Amino acid sequence: MSEEKLFLKGIQAFNKKQFYDAHEYWEEIWNEITVPDDKFFQGLIQLSVAYFHISNQNLKGAKSLFNKSIEKLVDYTPLHRGLNIELILLKAKDSLKILNNNSSTENFNWDIVPILEIND
Repeated sequence: MSEEKLFLKGIQAFNKKQFYDAHEYWEEIWNEITVPDDKFFQGLIQLSVAYFHISNQNLKGAKSLFNKSIEKLVDYTPLHRGLNIELILLKAKDSLKILNNNSSTENFNWDIVPILEIND
């Protein structure tokens, strides 16, 4: 599958809250295709796995991956590959804040998960 197709498949999976699948598509790019923005893909992978960890009640893992993701994606603001990175970061930080203020992932507000849209 081409880099573009993998990127778009990852976005589609993420938006359907199929976070593990999104991570798999983006990881294929990160591992098997040489791209100049590999840190961007690593950030997306970590973001999707952070949300996956929430669904598996892994609070510590989710917090850790949100922090790592934010650290990487901040280098790609405001837009990268058509994605509004500033909005993604805002939602990721909101998600992390909710987790930091709770002792479990049970009551996580899934409405704050960003919708990934490509803006040309």
